[in-house]
Amino acid sequence: MAAPARRAPGAKVELADIVRRHGAAFRATHRLCGVQHRALRAIERCRTVALGGELRQCDACGERRYVYHSCRNRHCPKCQTRAKERWLAARRAELLPVPYFHLVFTLPHELNALAQGNPRALYAMLFAAASQTLLEFGANPRWLGGEIAATLVLHTWGQTLTQHLHVHVLVAAGALSSSGTWVRSRRGFLFPVKALSVVFHGKFLAALNAALADGRLTLSGSTTALGEPRAQCSLLADLRKKAWVVYAKRPFAGPQQVLEYLGRYTHRTAISNERLVSCDARAVRFRYKDTAHGSRRRVMELPALEFLRRFALHVLPRGFNRIRHYGLLANRRKRALLAVARAALAVPEPVRDCSAAESIAAFWQRVAGLHIQRCPHCQLGTLRFLATLAPQPRPPP
Repeated sequence: MAAPARRAPGAKVELADIVRRHGAAFRATHRLCGVQHRALRAIERCRTVALGGELRQCDACGERRYVYHSCRNRHCPKCQTRAKERWLAARRAELLPVPYFHLVFTLPHELNALAQGNPRALYAMLFAAASQTLLEFGANPRWLGGEIAATLVLHTWGQTLTQHLHVHVLVAAGALSSSGTWVRSRRGFLFPVKALSVVFHGKFLAALNAALADGRLTLSGSTTALGEPRAQCSLLADLRKKAWVVYAKRPFAGPQQVLEYLGRYTHRTAISNERLVSCDARAVRFRYKDTAHGSRRRVMELPALEFLRRFALHVLPRGFNRIRHYGLLANRRKRALLAVARAALAVPEPVRDCSAAESIAAFWQRVAGLHIQRCPHCQLGTLRFLATLAPQPRPPP
């Protein structure tokens, strides 16, 4: 049997290459939790002999190809395309024919250390404070006086992989009133941003104060002192003084722009393979946008272990849902409320999208124009299944 194909010299570096090369040293020098270990292990084993796969042979030229299984870990940059497309197919049926606004709710960096020890709790507080703020503004007759439709997506990183805790929000420009009519927002305006910031600020700090007072947060490392009431009061006082940021962009023109936005943000990992430039025995280099200087494209170099430390910061707690829906899109009432909203807008029920049930070959043909069953050697024959490859204990070097 022919040996598995190796990456050609000079081929583009991937995150998996960095983990394989530096992962052992990183694990030996850094304390990781279970989900971080699992994410790194999945990434380094993805599409290698470690996960097994299939041997296929061209029915025209006889060329044999190894096709290895994917890890499907949500932090792996190679495994998000199909998950994203399936998710988008489901969302198409939920879009309303109205403009949509894009908002961003951000936590101050003073909370980063506390979030590292309590990611599930802090992320849940962020979701709760942002969603409750939006729902209350939507229900207020001064602004809309009804129930809004909002999708929130958690991001924990900035362009250089440092912690930047924020949620992106996609919200329809209007609300469904209790009488079943659709209340449209004023053109180009949804809610006052400064007022949103104040309410969001207050709700989050109230939740944080309660969690600290009840001892529900793990305090270790640089946050150990927060076990003292005086230190907690000092932290809360400092956070009250800061200006909390809620950012609002211009509304999207239509559903197609909404879907493009969703595709960019929902299944994004902390760093994509496209941004990686090189990796050697010492350092990793990657591209980033320097937002402080007009979003110029630059290249950053980090020691390899520091690069992996920053990446590991953004591994989510096990089972934590980073995409959440509120108001008309809340799961338990979504079907009924969306039907009422469509009736109020005088639009028909959407046609069911059957792309979620398509085969892998059909999916890649539709999304990327790739004929994954065509022989890459002769470009004429079809790759036919020949044998199953059992998982091997270790991935290739």
